[in-house]
Amino acid sequence: IEIKAMRDAGYDTDFAVGVTAASSTIGPIIPPSLPLVIYGVIADASIGQLFMAGIVPGLMMALALMAMVSWYSRRRNYPRDLDFRLGRLARTFVDALLPLMTPMIIIGGIMFGLFTPTEAAIAAVAWCILLGTVVYRTLNFRKILKVSFETVETTAAIMLIVAASTIFAWILTANQTARHFSELMVAFTDNKIALLLIITLIVLVIGLFMETIAAITILTPVLLPVAVGLGIDPVHFGIIMILNLMIGLLTPPVGMVLYVLSKVAQVPFERCVTATAPFLVPLVAVLLLLTFVPAFSMWLPNLIYK
Repeated sequence: IEIKAMRDAGYDTDFAVGVTAASSTIGPIIPPSLPLVIYGVIADASIGQLFMAGIVPGLMMALALMAMVSWYSRRRNYPRDLDFRLGRLARTFVDALLPLMTPMIIIGGIMFGLFTPTEAAIAAVAWCILLGTVVYRTLNFRKILKVSFETVETTAAIMLIVAASTIFAWILTANQTARHFSELMVAFTDNKIALLLIITLIVLVIGLFMETIAAITILTPVLLPVAVGLGIDPVHFGIIMILNLMIGLLTPPVGMVLYVLSKVAQVPFERCVTATAPFLVPLVAVLLLLTFVPAFSMWLPNLIYK
């Protein structure tokens, strides 16, 4: 939908592919986020705090990409859309208010202690079914059944990965792998900044070759003890890890997002890599800011959960 709309509006295909790929990394950072939930379960960290910690970094990513888009648009003299007006924004917001209640139910329910994460998901599903069947009337029994089967299939695959990772984590713990790895890294250097850069590089490289959820389940039991030993909050480390892995989705050789866009936009994979590469600059800049300035991700959780 995005690529077709941008093509029809006169934007280059490369630009449309790059924007679509880069902006897809924001979704798993801003709650509700499946990777954050998986990380929270494995790291035994608060899902609510992780959700709150992802809001500011997600907005930072959006602003950085918006600046990149503005620079590109001025340089290539792209056509303008409708002028910004508060009245138009208000009307659009009103039209989108009911669907926007879905993330508000999830985040608000968890933040104010009304729901556990599981209960919040159930409440959100009930709200979506109500909207689809009663308000918009786009859902019928057959569609609900189809979506339910797809959800069961996705959930089963994720739970198999989580179950396998639990066994893997037990093996690592029994063999004290995390302690040995921590001692190895500390022996290499005791500089906190250098160790943070090494951990970031490890996660980034793993993200080039491995699917996100699998990488989270394998890396968390190994790297989290090292991070905690450096005095890094597990919630802060979770945001760093997820953003690292999201950037990995935009880079070859695996680059799942690139393969999807190559098929959807009907352009060669190499062209997708070239189109997306410039948008990695603002994302990496945000990653470094989040890594070395914990306040960006920890300010909101500390404010709400103090």
